[in-house]
Amino acid sequence: MKQVKTEEFDELIKGEKPVVCDFFATWCGPCKMLAPVMDKASELYGEKAEFVRVDVDEEPELAQRYGIMSIPTVIVFAGGEEKDKSVGFMAQSEMNEFIERNV
Repeated sequence: MKQVKTEEFDELIKGEKPVVCDFFATWCGPCKMLAPVMDKASELYGEKAEFVRVDVDEEPELAQRYGIMSIPTVIVFAGGEEKDKSVGFMAQSEMNEFIERNV
């Protein structure tokens, strides 16, 4: 999964594929726990969706735009719009179900 800045993020969510975005911070313990779960999800579902990360400390305006109050927050975007959101750590099975429901 690659980390993106606001400009690249804005272009990605306008694309054909759904985008699964992990909003995180480097100092966040649950975010560190979620990272390998997201990496595995990216491997499993990478053909169906784009998987990216946004550091809320580096891109505060993007975090504010989507009302990120707690991290980690995973948002699925489709057609440029927010489709679904999950806040907090998820086990791999929960993440897989979340993605399957939304992509």
